[in-house]
Amino acid sequence: MTLLEVSGVSVSFEGFRAIDNLSFAIGERELRAVIGPNGAGKTTFMDIVTGKTRPDSGTVLWGDKSQSLLSMSESQIARAGIGRKFQRPTVFEDQSVADNLMMALKKDRGPFAVLVFRPSADDRDRVAALADEIGLSAALGRKAGELSHGQKQWLEIGMLLAQEPRLLLVDEPAAGMTPAEREHTTDLLVEAAKTRAVVVVEHDMEFVRRLNCRVTVLHEGSVLAEGSIDHVTSNPRVIEVYLGR
Repeated sequence: MTLLEVSGVSVSFEGFRAIDNLSFAIGERELRAVIGPNGAGKTTFMDIVTGKTRPDSGTVLWGDKSQSLLSMSESQIARAGIGRKFQRPTVFEDQSVADNLMMALKKDRGPFAVLVFRPSADDRDRVAALADEIGLSAALGRKAGELSHGQKQWLEIGMLLAQEPRLLLVDEPAAGMTPAEREHTTDLLVEAAKTRAVVVVEHDMEFVRRLNCRVTVLHEGSVLAEGSIDHVTSNPRVIEVYLGR
């Protein structure tokens, strides 16, 4: 089943067409890499899906009931099950890894509910399971600010997974990581895509190759090519506009 369907979407900023008649679809439990040169529209694409940017035309449909995301606010879209991880990790540095994960759990977040929140045994089990999934079980008691760059990225992915999104948008997860951290990040994203859809925007072609998934190449705001990594990297247009540089 198609989980997200973007059709004929265009958006311009001060006369510059950032997204040009873009169509994109992803199914449930699918891992997809999105690549392309700088200015190809990768970030704007994510901004549109998450409600940060409103397109000038086109449709963005979500979920079993094909709801229009264009009529929803950013917070409504997040609650509907779309999580986004930006390039720079945003974790609560002074709080422990466990507390970061606990705060992220999908809960009633009204002002009163937050004041009286007491973690249940189930909550603590969920935090332990998330820490295991992201490879930070041994660091649960450490302050997030003490973690390495790669570990902070994993913690933020864990915080997003805690919200149980059906679609996870991840921006350049491999940037600034050691080879061992990148390998673990690959495993983490492949594992996450077994239970939800995951879109990875990435520049690092080796990292994309290791994800071993369908690849969408954007250029000048629209899809230039789509298919396996070998298929798109042998496409003459892709080589010309992206790989040949």
